Amino acid sequence: MKWFVNKTEYLLFVFALFLFVPFLGNVHLFDWDEINFAEASREMLASGNYAIVQIDYMPFWEKPPFFFWLQALSMKAFGVNEFAARLPNALCGAFTVLALFRIGKKLFDVNFGLIWVLAYIGSLLPFFYFKSGIIDPWFNLFIFLSIWHLYLYLNKHPSQLLQIVASALFLGFAVLTKGPVAILIVGLCYSIYLLFNRFKNVPPLKHLFLYFAVVLGIGGIWFFALLLNGNYEIISEFILYQIRLFKTQDAGHGGPFYYHFIVLLAGCFPASIFAIPYLKKDYTITLLQQSFHYFMLLLFWVVLILFSIVKTKIVHYSSLCYFPLTFFSAIALYKLFYSEKKIHSTVVFLIALVGLSLSLILIAVPFIEIVKPFLMAQNIPSDEFGKEAFKTSVNWSGIESIGGVLLCIGIFFFLYYRKRKISKAVLILFFASLLSTSLAMLLIAPKVEPYSQGAAIEFYKSKRNEECFILPLGFKSYAHLFYAQKKYGLNPPHYSEDWALSRDTNIPVYCVVKINRSKEYEKYYPQLEKLYEKNGFVFYKKRD
Repeated sequence: MKWFVNKTEYLLFVFALFLFVPFLGNVHLFDWDEINFAEASREMLASGNYAIVQIDYMPFWEKPPFFFWLQALSMKAFGVNEFAARLPNALCGAFTVLALFRIGKKLFDVNFGLIWVLAYIGSLLPFFYFKSGIIDPWFNLFIFLSIWHLYLYLNKHPSQLLQIVASALFLGFAVLTKGPVAILIVGLCYSIYLLFNRFKNVPPLKHLFLYFAVVLGIGGIWFFALLLNGNYEIISEFILYQIRLFKTQDAGHGGPFYYHFIVLLAGCFPASIFAIPYLKKDYTITLLQQSFHYFMLLLFWVVLILFSIVKTKIVHYSSLCYFPLTFFSAIALYKLFYSEKKIHSTVVFLIALVGLSLSLILIAVPFIEIVKPFLMAQNIPSDEFGKEAFKTSVNWSGIESIGGVLLCIGIFFFLYYRKRKISKAVLILFFASLLSTSLAMLLIAPKVEPYSQGAAIEFYKSKRNEECFILPLGFKSYAHLFYAQKKYGLNPPHYSEDWALSRDTNIPVYCVVKINRSKEYEKYYPQLEKLYEKNGFVFYKKRD
């Protein structure tokens, strides 16, 4: 299959690269997930072990290795840095844009494909994640493509056998990216499809056998390799970790049942607002279009309900919903552009409400230094670490508000033009959203980061050329490993935090503690000598 079948696809791909690749290294990776994944990839290069995912050169059972292979390849080419860690997702963004256009064109026409692309990249979080270093963009793309080819198979595509193999292939890669949750999601979607269709259109046994053989052959290859090498503990811990995520707030993040509903409404703005009327069956489109719309409904509700039930609540857990949500939005926009359908007043109200709220937040952030004395007088933040971190001196110029201003202008243009020229109104709105997100990442993120982790990362980077142990005490972090670039072979077989603090290590041991627990650790480990404190972090060195 050709990568590009026409000039439009080529231009879209290049445009996507232009959007996603620049300024990837503009800000440090963020703890936990970005640094966690980048560190696992760095350790592959440092250790030469590409089969077993490691953190601190010990087995890390939370994720399979596919994404880390991509990051390691990127780091091999561009060095161990933020740009290389985020580049795989930028490329994923370009492939996603191409996939959306092709599928939209096949379902409707060229215009629909372009509208779907606009709805996706013009929404806040869908754009943001392609400039991040987390696993989800690749996982989501594989799941989406698996469901697309399953849809083609069930709708009697001429190359039916090829479609079921393609569906299984992409599902296998999804498993190799994030684990068996991929099978759970696709399996639930297909099971509900069969249930509501009274178990019609069940594939023949030979096709089912082929499907599972391909899924296991691709998705299970890593697990089988671990079994053959006797790494049973990694597999058992991996399974237990998946169960903990479902039953407990294992990753340190909880939230109410409706958490992801709010995240999608605000985070997928403005597409989420246009999508609302199409979160149900649509009988005004063709039967084949209805069938795909039905699959997107299944995918949306399965993911949203599943991760609303899961106790661990993290923003990107519902990111797979971006595909169906932007598809529903594209249908709404397509009808607004090419039919007599009018925009509903509720949609207009929500765009104004949610959009202006988001723009005001973006406008207000750079003025945090002005209101800081007032907030601190009101005991905000309330905890000691938060107070000290909030005291961080950051030079805000005010220009950082430009993204929020552009979004606000875009919303007012939309409200003004919606009754005159709806296509113009929508284009202005989505491009304003795209620009505001880009500018916020470029201008605001580097100014916010010092408050949360800047002092710690500065310390870790200062130890990059020193052979030493660095221990974060009382909080979970991966930043010390990545930014100090801990060397392979440094850990003895009996390595542990207690050993490093209580035994002779022959090399320096540094500790980082959040200020709210510094007295506790000074009392528990009197051998710690305080070096300095900065922005809520206290830095120590163990006395010889």
